[in-house]
Order: sequence, then C-alpha cells, then structure tokens
Amino acid sequence: FPLMTPKGTFVINGTERVVVSQLVRSPGVYFERQQEKTSDKDIYSARVIPSRGAWLEFEIDKRDQVGVRIDRKRKQSVTVFLKALGLTSEEILEEFKGYSSIELTLEKDAILTKEEALKDIYRKLRPGEQVAAEAARALLDNFYFNSKRYDLAKVGRYKINRKLGIDAPLADSVLTLKDILGTIKYLVALHDNQTTLPGVRDGKKIDLRLDVDDIDHFGNRRIRAVGELIQNQVRTGLSRMERVVRERMTTQDIEAITPQTLINVRPVVAAIKEFFGTSQLSQFMDQNNPLAGLTHKRRLSALGPGGLSRDRAGVEVRDVHPSHYGRMCPIETPEGPNIGLIGSLASFARINSFGFIETPYRRVVNGVVTTDIDYLTASEEDEYIVAQANAPLTKDAHFAEDRVLARKKGGEVDLFPHDEIGYMDVSPRQMVSVGTSLIPFLEHDDANRALMGANMQRQAVPLLRSDSPLVGTGMEGYAAIDAGDVITALGAGVVSEVAADAVTVQLDAGGTQEYFLRKFDRANQGTSYNNRVIVNAGDRIEVGEVIADGPATDNGELALGKNLLVAFMPWEGHNFEDAIILSQNLVKDDVLSSIHIEEYEVDARDTKLGKEEITRDLPNVSPDLLADLDERGIIRIGAEVRPGDILVGKVTPKGETELSAEERLLRAIFNEKSREVRDTSLKVPHGEQGTIIGVKVFDAQDGDDELGSGVNQRVVVFIAQKRKITEGDKLAGRHGNKGVISKILPAEDMPFLADGTPVDIILNPLGIPGRMNFGQVLETHLGWIAKQGWKVEGKPKWASRLPEEAHSAAPGTKVATPVFDGALEQEIEGLLDSTNPTRDGDRLIDSTGKTLLFDGRSGEPFPQPVSVGYMYILKLHHLVDDKIHARSTGPYSMITQQPLGGKAQFGGQRFGEMEVWALEAYGAAYALQELLTIKSDDILGRVKVY
Repeated sequence: FPLMTPKGTFVINGTERVVVSQLVRSPGVYFERQQEKTSDKDIYSARVIPSRGAWLEFEIDKRDQVGVRIDRKRKQSVTVFLKALGLTSEEILEEFKGYSSIELTLEKDAILTKEEALKDIYRKLRPGEQVAAEAARALLDNFYFNSKRYDLAKVGRYKINRKLGIDAPLADSVLTLKDILGTIKYLVALHDNQTTLPGVRDGKKIDLRLDVDDIDHFGNRRIRAVGELIQNQVRTGLSRMERVVRERMTTQDIEAITPQTLINVRPVVAAIKEFFGTSQLSQFMDQNNPLAGLTHKRRLSALGPGGLSRDRAGVEVRDVHPSHYGRMCPIETPEGPNIGLIGSLASFARINSFGFIETPYRRVVNGVVTTDIDYLTASEEDEYIVAQANAPLTKDAHFAEDRVLARKKGGEVDLFPHDEIGYMDVSPRQMVSVGTSLIPFLEHDDANRALMGANMQRQAVPLLRSDSPLVGTGMEGYAAIDAGDVITALGAGVVSEVAADAVTVQLDAGGTQEYFLRKFDRANQGTSYNNRVIVNAGDRIEVGEVIADGPATDNGELALGKNLLVAFMPWEGHNFEDAIILSQNLVKDDVLSSIHIEEYEVDARDTKLGKEEITRDLPNVSPDLLADLDERGIIRIGAEVRPGDILVGKVTPKGETELSAEERLLRAIFNEKSREVRDTSLKVPHGEQGTIIGVKVFDAQDGDDELGSGVNQRVVVFIAQKRKITEGDKLAGRHGNKGVISKILPAEDMPFLADGTPVDIILNPLGIPGRMNFGQVLETHLGWIAKQGWKVEGKPKWASRLPEEAHSAAPGTKVATPVFDGALEQEIEGLLDSTNPTRDGDRLIDSTGKTLLFDGRSGEPFPQPVSVGYMYILKLHHLVDDKIHARSTGPYSMITQQPLGGKAQFGGQRFGEMEVWALEAYGAAYALQELLTIKSDDILGRVKVY
C-alpha cells in the first residue's frame, strides 16, 4: 500500500508520481432550460445526479406534460412514477395545487393503483420480461432507495438541501419522497415563471430564489483529491473481493472454512496497484525544477475516469468562468487539445470538506474593512458584492470613495455605494496561480503570452550556479520553500558541523538534529538534483530557516535562470523571427551550463537456453574496449564514455548448432563444451556521452531487492554530462518571449556600452509590439536600475509610494514588483534618472532606458540609441543535444520494409510527396531514384549496395 511522502508524492516502482486532483460535476439536483427546436417555447428539465447510482430526470415537454426518465431509459409519465411511490391521485393534486402541467399529466394518466404503476414502470424498464409486482417494487427500490446501489454522498445531500430548501440530515445518502416532490415542484414552478418558493435553510424559513443552474459554475464543480480517488479504487477492490467470498461460502465445506480460505486480498491490492500504475490521474512527477513539482501537485484536471474526454469537451467547459476568480488560475493552462481542461489552483485557494474550492476575503462591516478573513465557496460568494484588493482605504479602514468599484454575481463590475459591499479581496494576486504570480509586470502582458511564460517557467533546467532574479515579484521565497526542494530547519539552534552532504545542529531544546543532503541525484526528467549548504558552523538558525539550497534555488529563493545584459536591436539578420544571439562569454564562464544525468539499466535473466551472465569475458571483444570494466564486467566510476562504449558486459547463451564431424571429434578428445554465447552487453546509446557517476548492483540472491520473476541480477549505471549552452538551444524570458540561439559571437564582436561592457544577449525588438508582452521591456529597465543601484535626491512626486529606506540602494539590490500591484512607469523613469553613476561620473542610460551602443567589430556607434538592461533568462528543457539525430543504415519496419521514424527508433527522415516534387522540379533524377528505392523499401537493391 503506497504511503504518501511528506512532499505529497508517491513512490511507485522506484519513481516519484503525483496523483492529480480531478474536477468533476458535483452530485446534486440540476435544472436546465432549453429552447424547443420547432416552437420558441422553453423546455425545462431537472436531473438528480448521485455520487454513484442511477440518474433520475424530469422534463416538461412542449405539450406541458411532465415526464420522468429512470436510469436514462424511456420517458414515462411523472404521475405514474409518483403513484408507484405510494401517492394517490388526490394527494398528488393536493401537493401540486395550482400547477396546470401536473393536472394535465394526471388527466392523461389512466393508471389507478400503486401495483399497476409499478408494473407499468417495470414494463418500460425491462421490456419483454414477465412482470411480478414484487419484482417491480424491488427494481425501483434498488434504483434510488437502497444505500448499496445508490449514494448521494454528503456533498450531494448538502447540494440538494440548499437547492430545494429542505433540512434533511447530511447522513441521508439515498433519495427520499421529499426530495422527489421538491424537485418536481421546483421544476413546475420554473415552468410557470414563478420567481420564489417557500423553503428552509439552516433551520430558518426563507424564500428560495428560483433559477436554472450553470454547470460550469464552481459551485457545481468539485474537486476529487487523492484520498477520494483511492477510496473509490478500494471500494471496487472490496466489492470484487466480496463476490469471491460469497462464491467460496457457497462452495466450501462449512467445517473446513477459516477466514484465510475465504478471503483473498488480491483484488484489493490489484485495484490499488492498477490505479497508481495506469490511471490517467496518476502521473510521472514533473521534476524539471522546484516550480514544476509544486505546480504539478496543485494541478486540477477535468479529464480522467468519471470526468470529461478531450473530444467531447466543448468550448463552454474550457472557457474562463467568473466563479474561477481566486479559485483556479485563468492564465496557467496548457496550449493544445487540453486547453481549459487542465488548470492550476489559485495562490490562496483551499479545498473544503465537500471538495469545493474556497478563496479568502476580508469581511466588510458597515463600510469598514475588518482584518477578519472568511473563506467563501463560489456559491456563497454569489450572495455578496466584493471590492478589489487595491480599493483605496482611509487610515481608519473606511473606503476612501463613496462609490467603490466592485463586482457582483456573474462577474459584473460596477460602482456600488460603500455600505453595500460585503467583502474585499485579500490580495491582488489572489486570482492567479503560483507560476503566474512569479511573472513581474504581468499586468502589462497579453494573457496569451503570459500563459506561455507561466508554462515555460516549469520547463527551465536547473543551472550549474543559480541566480535569483534581480526583478522578482516577492513570491520566490514562498515558492521555493513550499516546493519542498530546499532543506529548512525543524528546530532552532546553533550549527555545530557542516559537511558537503550533512549538517548537524545543536538544538536549543537539547540534543542534536542531523540533516542529510542529496548530492547529484537524477530527477525524473534527467536533470540534476543537488543540495548545497548555505550556513556555516557557528551560525544561529531559527525554525523554518533555510539550511541548504536545492536545484534552481538561491539563498532559499526560486532561481530558475540568470540575469543577463540584453540589448533590443536587430543584428545582421541573425535574430530574425525570434532567433537569439549570445556572447561567447556565457559559454566560457559556464553561465548557462547545466548538469544532466541519464540512467541505464540491464537485467541478467533466465532464458530457455540457460542463464544470462554479467561478466568481463565477452566473445570477440578487443581488450581495449574492456579497459574501463572491473573484474565483474561493470564500468568503473569516473570513466569517460562515448557512444558505443560498453557499460556492463553481459553474455546470453545461444542455441546449440549442429556440429561438424571434426568439431565432434575434438570435443570427444578434450571433453569440453565450447561455450556458445552472444555478446548482449549494455552499451552507451547513439548521441550520448559523459562521465560515470554511480553504479548500483541488485542481486536476487540477497533477497531484499524485489526484482521481477526470472531476473537474477540488475545493474543500473548513471552517466552525468555537463551541457554548455550551444546553438539550437531554446531560451525564454518570463513573459512568453521564447527563441532559439542562432549564433554565438565572440565577446569582442558583441555590441558594447560606452564604458566598454559587451552585452550578453541580443534580442529582436520586432518580437514585442505584435505579441503585446510589454512587461519584458519594463523588466529590462528595472533590472538595469537594480543592477546599478540608485539614490533619490529630495522628495520628488513620483517617489511618493517608495518607502523611506528604499530611497537609496546599493548596486545589485534585488527588487520585487508584485503582480497587479507593481512599479509604475513614472517610478521606473524617475529611478533611471537616479541610478548610481559609473566611475567616470556618467550615467550610461538615460530616462528613456536607451543608450548609444558601439559595434564590437568596427568600434563605430550604431546609428540609433538602443534599449539595454538586465532581463531574467531561462534555459529550457528543449536542448539541441537531445534532438539532433542522424542515420546511415538502421532498423526497418517489418510490414512496409521502410526505415522506422523518430530518434528513439534510430529512424530516418520522411521524404514526403512535396519533397519529391521539389527534387522533380530540380531535375535531380538519380538522387530521387535512390531515395524512393534503396533508401526506402527496395530490399534487393539495398542488399546489393551494402
């Protein structure tokens, strides 16, 4: 039974997995209005949806007849259904006095007794079977009134109580007559255009507002988290087990029965194993960097068993809904077929006991904003008017203006009198997810590009040396700690000993606490997971303080990339269409280098012809190739390997071949069996190389290693490689501004500033206006200000929001500009004028953020001033080394006899119809003939050539 780790993951078969929460339609009762196709009449329908069991649907058709559908079968008259439940015609008329549609339905209904009604229902549900009144009653009971077959769950009961205004206890998990009558009454009242009905809520009498339901509203969609998903699997496992037990009880001898003979636990174990191994919601954890892991655990998916499927999901389900505010991020969602079906939990959201998402609001009492915080679900929020977080307040927490900009039900924004406001947002970043809230100046970016920026931060590779951003949003520290990849102090004390892989703390409470670090482990995506100590012996630490950094963190802050000096200018056409030009310095100084670790394993199995063996003694292999193997035939740690090198020597027995007479004679004389074996060693695959950093050997004889059946030994080898940045790698900023490196120039050829500093990276300015992600330019200017430091003289008007201590700052000061509440344009302009001058007393960049750059090749100034500053650049996981691929001869498909496709299969490139036209137009007849015959599927031809 898998146990959840403290970080919220599961370890299944040695890999970390995450179970994603699922967004499903909540059980309850739903009312719908549809237009009839032929007439323009509104048709109303109601559905009672349980957590498990059969649906119950009511519908009023265009002839004003009320019908009922049981378990999605044929439609029947609702009065027959009510009579089957034991009501008489008089009781029905009494209950629905004044509703013409029910009276009409009753007139058309010829059935009088309960027995006849039950038989009629049975006939329609099971056509062609013999009808007995008893069977009919049992059928209806089993559908809706038997807790084994039907379960509303607490949440379904809660939703029905609220919708229909009844006060049934939450433990009632099956339908009652009251529910059914209430549903029908609500439906016919809607049909008669009534606006209210009397009802009860929380013990008080109220007037229910009648309304149809919006199924995409977050009051009607709930979260199924891990616990509930596993619980459902256990339930199916137990019901399978129950079947087996019942069978055995009937077949086995009463005297011989023991619990062991009856109960077989396998179905339960199998159900849980199957869920973790194959369910759509149990996913291989994204461990590219701490943010990727954190976001993966906070993901909400509408897909999966019991959810939607990609092809059936329309636009409405995928769209942003006003009730998502503060609950699900409107920005972070995949681009592609899953758009809108997979989302991310908003920054402050939490999930309540019913599975609905709640978001916090500050309570407003008589126009005074209190510090009390209430968490509201989407349905509760609809009852209030909510002001935004940055609504101006006076000193004594009153609203500064008489009319306040706020929103009401349905997301409509308007000006409201201050005494009508019930709640106020807690923070401007309440509506976005963690990933999105890490984008500075998000308010100046187009949503489509912000979506790409939020998604690409998750693909950033941890670099050799991490740098936290000069321009952050203030969320970096929280994100790093909550992701769980930094090591924080569990108790206060003094650091007594520091080693590379362990830290010992002398606790104030007495005793010591030891923290162990992971060094150069392989994360799921092949990136390096490495902890680095950031405290020294003798330091005093408090609870929660960061002791060691993880991958892509810097002093306990998230650090996904590097602060680089960028210039926005075209350069000889080499940065056309988002291409990027880099300085050779970044390669030389390992600024954008990362470590990648690959894992290779080989099993020695039992085969039909004998056992495979891991050995150094390989047939027909020259001793040079075995130089780095130890006496077991396993490569030594520290060896440098290239494609084709042997990692683990292994031989497999070959079938005995027919021996010639001479061989038989030699065998008889020397009595030796010449070992017939094949070399099946593990070799380094094509295009991979690096240094061996670890070897693990598992042996079936040791007993504690669980190897599969037929596996005697398993060897796992880890190869690490340092990848410097190179042409073809993909870089990106945090605003969705991505590009591929087209050229790496020597530093002396790069454009330089007036003081001789060469820029690190040249981006194309044409990538900005069309994409409307202007935040990157503001980030660049503010980055320059932060790098240079500043000193504000006097008390200018633009600096009114700056706190007193921020009127001057040393070079390299990190600044935070929170989402939707960041630095303003005039503040950035003012600070550009206040930056610290260079040694020569010059300010290189004026208040426009531009400067004169000089061409590194000629020393001439460029004709126009250029925007220069520091931008945070990420190196993404799309690395050219993993994608580059070439083939001369290789495997062919068995069916078509053409080369396979793709790098993983060592395949060829497709030469399609249009490529053939190109060669035809060019007249390259021989090249074309070769491509279409011997390089494709001409078997005889290719045998002759090779």
